[in-house]
Amino acid sequence: MVETMNYKDKRVLVTGARGFVGVALTEALIRVGAKVRALVHYSSGSAYGNFEYLPPEILREIEIVQGDITDPYCVRKVVSDQDIVFHLAALISIPYSYQSPQTYVATNVGGTLNILQACHDAGTSRVIHTSSSDVYGAALYTPIDEVHPLQAKSPYSATKIGAEKMVEAYHRSFSLPIVTVRPFNTYGPRQSARAVIPTIISQILAGQDTVRLGALHPVRDLTFVGDMVDGFMKAAASSSAVGKTINFGTGKGITIGDLALKIAEIMGVKITLVSEDKRIRPENTEMHALIANPGLACDLCDWTPTVSLNEGLQRCIDFVREHPNLYTPKTYQI
Repeated sequence: MVETMNYKDKRVLVTGARGFVGVALTEALIRVGAKVRALVHYSSGSAYGNFEYLPPEILREIEIVQGDITDPYCVRKVVSDQDIVFHLAALISIPYSYQSPQTYVATNVGGTLNILQACHDAGTSRVIHTSSSDVYGAALYTPIDEVHPLQAKSPYSATKIGAEKMVEAYHRSFSLPIVTVRPFNTYGPRQSARAVIPTIISQILAGQDTVRLGALHPVRDLTFVGDMVDGFMKAAASSSAVGKTINFGTGKGITIGDLALKIAEIMGVKITLVSEDKRIRPENTEMHALIANPGLACDLCDWTPTVSLNEGLQRCIDFVREHPNLYTPKTYQI
C-alpha cells in the first residue's frame, strides 16, 4: 500500500516557485495546510509573477523569498528549517542553452549541488528533485521507461543529466532521502505564452484561420498541471520512491499538428496549419517522440492522471480568453 502524507503544518520549500509548475505546486501545498516558503529568482521588478493570479487567501499564506540557487549562502538559509524541499528551479530554454551553456551548468548542476548539500547539512526529511524527459534524447523506443538510456541532445539536457547524477551521488554517498521526477510535457492555465498550447489558442482567438507553428510531426505526452502536481506530492509521500527516478506522463502521445486541430475543434473553428520551421536547434537534435511509461509512478506513488486532454485544453482556452493581454499571437518553434 502506498503511503499518504499529512502536509498540514509541514514546512515546505519550493524552489523555482514562480514558474508554471512551481506556482501550481505552491497553491496545492497551501490548500492542504503546508507552510510554504517560495524561493523565486531575484528580480528588480515584481516578485509575484504568476502568483498574482492566485486567490488572495492563498497568496497571503505564502512566504516569498527572492534569491538565487547558485548562491550557496542563500540556499543554506532558505533550506535550514524546512521539512520537505521541492527543487524545481532551473534554466529551461533549450535554444538558449546552445548559446550560453556555462550558465546552464552553473544553475542546473551547480545550483542543484547547493540544494543537495544544504539539505544534507540540515537533515531535510524528503527532497524532490525535478529533472526532465529531455534526458532521454531521441527515443530508442516508446513508451519510455526509466531504464531508457540517457542521451544529451542539448546543453540543457546534459545539465539535467548531470544534476541527476549529483542527486544519485548524494543519495548513495550520504543516504539523502531524495526522489527524482522526470515530468513529460506539462500544460494548463497560466502557462507561458512561449508554450505551444497558448500559442495555438491565441492565434485562433485573434481570428486567424491559418495557424502558424514550427514542426508539426513531433509527438508529445501531455499531462495537465494539476495531475503533475499531484504526482510531485505523492512522490514526496512515498518512502518506496526514495532513491528512485520516476516518469510522470500519461502514456499517450499526440503530434503537434493533431494537437492544433483538436484545439480548433474544441473551439468550434476550422483552421489551416502552416509549418514555419525556423528552428534554432542544430541539425539532428530533434526529439521526435516523447511518450512516458508511467508504470513506476503508478506502482510507487499510486498516481494516475485524472484530467482528460479535452478537459485540460478547455481550461487552457478559458484562461487565454480571460487574459488576452498575456498572449500575443506568434509562431511556436518546438
